[in-house]
Amino acid sequence: MTDTQSTTISVGSGPAARAIAVARRNGGSPGLLWLGGFRSDMAGSKAMALDGLGAEHGLAVTRFDYSGHGISGGDFNEGTISRWLEEAEAVYATTEGPQVIVGSSMGGWIALLLARALLARGTPARGLVLIAPAPDMTHELMSPNFTLEEHQALQAQGFVEQPSQYSDAPYRINQALLEDGAQHLLFGSVIETGCPVTILQGGQDPDVPAAHAIRLVTHILHDPVTLTLIPDGDHRLSREEDLARMKDAVLRLVA
Repeated sequence: MTDTQSTTISVGSGPAARAIAVARRNGGSPGLLWLGGFRSDMAGSKAMALDGLGAEHGLAVTRFDYSGHGISGGDFNEGTISRWLEEAEAVYATTEGPQVIVGSSMGGWIALLLARALLARGTPARGLVLIAPAPDMTHELMSPNFTLEEHQALQAQGFVEQPSQYSDAPYRINQALLEDGAQHLLFGSVIETGCPVTILQGGQDPDVPAAHAIRLVTHILHDPVTLTLIPDGDHRLSREEDLARMKDAVLRLVA
């Protein structure tokens, strides 16, 4: 998995410009595009397993870090769904041919938004693999769970900080992220992707409940969708058997 090229692309202009780190494996079509989750990076176990799958089958693989994540530039505290979607679209524009888009958690939301944009342009994705997808997470999974004290802190200082089981440092959730998320809500209307969709969801996920994935399925009415519920799976779905499921789902869409 060493045959990758590291590049940087600039997204945005003026004060909003940021350097986005991209790792690209050359290979055949369809390519594989990785969209990571909130506070994750392109060197995680699922992203690297996808890269390994590309190496094994001679497929192009593109991974990147959102601004404020991993080795990309930019301030995490300026991050919004609009900003990270813009970066995903910019990275997608550097790929060649159809892509299977693999999105994890928040990356699942961005994958759905990206697929919608591609469909509107008449160049739909080859397929989507969504791992514990978190569409509308700002309004469905974050703010509804704030305590009274957290709501008060949000109003007073513009952010709240919550402990995370995935990091020693707390997660900061900014008012700007919540407000911007309202522009990209998908629930409440039909979700159009223009391609087959596979969802992998853990039954023991404390961050994105299985009911959220089931609700997502009810909104995808015009495209083939498969939901695999993994009863003992957690949010990360990074065990060997989980990674095997992800690879199998990707290969089905490639074929």
